[in-house]
Amino acid sequence: MPPEFKKEYKVGDKFKVQATKTKEQSTMCHVCPVESIGSSTGPPSARSFVPYGRQSIDEKDVASVCSVLRSDWLTQGPKIKEFENAIAAYCGAKYAVAVSSGTAALHIACLAAGLGKDDTLWTSPNTFVASANCALYCSARPDFVDINSLTYNMDVDKLEAKLIAAAKTDSLPKIVIPVHFAGQSCEMERIYDLSKKYNSKIIEDACHALGGSYKNKKIGSCGFSDMTVFSFHPVKTLTTGEGGMILTNNEELYEKLLSLRTHGITRESKFMEGNSDGPWYYQQIDLGMNYRITDIQASLGISQLKRIDDFVSKRYELAQQYNKSLSGLPLILPYLHPDNYSAFHLYVVRLKLNKTDKTRKEVFGFLREKRIGVNVHYIPVYIHPYYKKQGFEYGQYPEAENYYEEAISLPLYPSMNKDDQNYVIQSLKEILN
Repeated sequence: MPPEFKKEYKVGDKFKVQATKTKEQSTMCHVCPVESIGSSTGPPSARSFVPYGRQSIDEKDVASVCSVLRSDWLTQGPKIKEFENAIAAYCGAKYAVAVSSGTAALHIACLAAGLGKDDTLWTSPNTFVASANCALYCSARPDFVDINSLTYNMDVDKLEAKLIAAAKTDSLPKIVIPVHFAGQSCEMERIYDLSKKYNSKIIEDACHALGGSYKNKKIGSCGFSDMTVFSFHPVKTLTTGEGGMILTNNEELYEKLLSLRTHGITRESKFMEGNSDGPWYYQQIDLGMNYRITDIQASLGISQLKRIDDFVSKRYELAQQYNKSLSGLPLILPYLHPDNYSAFHLYVVRLKLNKTDKTRKEVFGFLREKRIGVNVHYIPVYIHPYYKKQGFEYGQYPEAENYYEEAISLPLYPSMNKDDQNYVIQSLKEILN
């Protein structure tokens, strides 16, 4: 191994991969730290920017990617299945299908579940737009269930009331997508029981929640759902650059997902019409997509998965420090349901606007001026202009609107150091006190 791999860099450095020649003139990869996000004790203009989230890449991750780059397979090779098997084993599911993004995963999960024209899909308004857009991709209609005031997840009481009303008008949803916001699971057992009563498919949007647990079982085990979807974007618990995955315990859904991922094409004779012409032969049996992930990405995911529990543990430590340090401020801190072990993808506070003379916009702007990359998760999906054109309007889901008007996401990621977190805390105290 070249000496470049032996040098230790702190987690939190950014890396780039370069090609260099060894004495034997063979191409190798080595790691160069190109930008540190370590803290600075200077004024805001001298400090490094503190993002709300970021990837944690180490030399083993880089080496794993380099090994694939030197191999025979860059895509459609053995690393993809290895990655799928590793995630399925970690979560306790039977099957996994890796795809190019969390959005792609939602799309083909809906297709595999049979969503189509004149069907309806219900999800949370407090989510990224992809959780609802996947219905539109299938020519179906999205609708929403308001959120719980404590967890900011889909409110199951409101879901039940809406299902009762929909049953009377023959307008029940074909699919319900509960979103595990910020890494905390929805009340899946109750949701699953309702799905059986009202004949809906359940797809868990767990894009925030890999590494979390519900009732002592890993999120992704699909014990209370038909499928679970993950995202591997850089700010998520585990990253492949871009990427996603669908988990299921249903073999029929698994086979359908495999086909939809690759143009609807099969090479297996058991799925073909008529006989195969030979070993080269394939048939398109459905209208699928090119949603494949590469072996390069899968190799990074395999390496990252070895540290996922450490990633989540570090997020918990940071969240606990926030809880301790921010408790005296006019803020509502995150609530954790006793059934849950959150993956803590996000740490969201809500401003008590009746206890401070500052607006959310003022607090947000102050922190950004301090080079703190706060964010807001999320703008309720239905108030985006595109959704207003679909007939939705402000005022339909008041709890999601109340939450949105008060929410700020604070920086939280495994490589965040104490100095940066303390700087965020002190900056909040400065503006709110």
